[in-house]
Amino acid sequence: MTTVTPREQAAVNARRVLDRARARRDALPIREAAEQAAVGSFRSADEIELILRRLHRAARSEQRAMPEAPAAVAA
Repeated sequence: MTTVTPREQAAVNARRVLDRARARRDALPIREAAEQAAVGSFRSADEIELILRRLHRAARSEQRAMPEAPAAVAA
């Protein structure tokens, strides 16, 4: 007998799996992530590492530009 999973539960399960995979990926050192991303890619690990470092810098600068909390802006 086959169990049918409701659509909502399937979406929750899929989101959980993707969140775990994303967390594992984000925990990798940049060089290791670049080497893994280069497998089967037309870009080299060095190119991908450079791209990742640029993205990390951009993300950090955006975080600093954002206020700490919305309430701090209103005060």
